[in-house]
Amino acid sequence: MTIRIAEELLMFLPSARRRARQEVAHDGTSTLGHIVESLGVPLPEIGALTVNGEPVEPGHQPAAGDEVAVAAVPRPQPVPLEPGQLAPRFLLDVHLGTLARRMRLLGLDTAYHNDMDDPALVVQANEEGRVLLTQDRGLLRRRALWFGAYARGSRPDDQLRDLLERFAPELRPWTRCTACNGVLAQVDKEEVERDLADGTRRSYDVYGRCVDCGQVYWRGAHGDHLETIVQDAARIVAAARNGAETPQSAAS
Repeated sequence: MTIRIAEELLMFLPSARRRARQEVAHDGTSTLGHIVESLGVPLPEIGALTVNGEPVEPGHQPAAGDEVAVAAVPRPQPVPLEPGQLAPRFLLDVHLGTLARRMRLLGLDTAYHNDMDDPALVVQANEEGRVLLTQDRGLLRRRALWFGAYARGSRPDDQLRDLLERFAPELRPWTRCTACNGVLAQVDKEEVERDLADGTRRSYDVYGRCVDCGQVYWRGAHGDHLETIVQDAARIVAAARNGAETPQSAAS
C-alpha cells in the first residue's frame, strides 16, 4: 500500500522517514486512521483522506495495493459551536503560557493552567467545548478528545500566527484579562486610584478591571508593542479568511 502525505504533515514523521511517499505493509485489519497515526501524524491534524481517488473516513480498512492520499486540515478550519456560542473557545496545555496571554490580549476565550495533567485537560476541553492546543502528540492521540490542534512553532509569535491562520477566529482585543481570562469592564479612575502608583495615576485616565480577579489595566509604556501584536493579528486573520498569505509579523 502506498500512502502520500501532504507536505504540511511531514513534520510529524521521524526525520529518517520524512518523505511524502510511504510504502506501508498491509495487515488486513488496521483502519486507515490507525495506519496514518502509526506513521506519526495525529488524527486531529489529518484532513481529507482518499483511497484510489475516492474519499474515505479514518475508520476505512484499506486493501493491499491501495493508493492513499492524506491531506492536512483545511485552513481556516471550522470549529463546531454549541448552541448560543458565538466563537471558538480554547484550552492550552502547560507549555503554552505565553501564547495563552497573547490570545487573551486578542479577546479569545482562552483557558490555561500551569498544573493540569493530560486527563484533566481532556475532561475540561470536552465539558466546555474548548479546542485543546498542545505540542504533545500523545495528547492529540487520545481518543476521548473531541477537538485538538497542534501548536506549530517554537516561539509564541509563530504559535500565535499558526493559531490565527488555522482558525481565523473573531478578535475582540483588550476585552479579556491576560492573567485569568476574565472579562474586562471599563471603570472610572476614582474607583481604582488607591491601587495605582503615583506615576500611573498622573499619566493615565482610562482604566479597565477584570470582573473575575480584579486586576486593573491601562495602556502603559508597553502599549505600543501590544498594539502592534493586535494589528498584526487582525491582518493575519483577514488574510486567512481571504485565502492570502501575510508577511512576517513586525512583532516577531
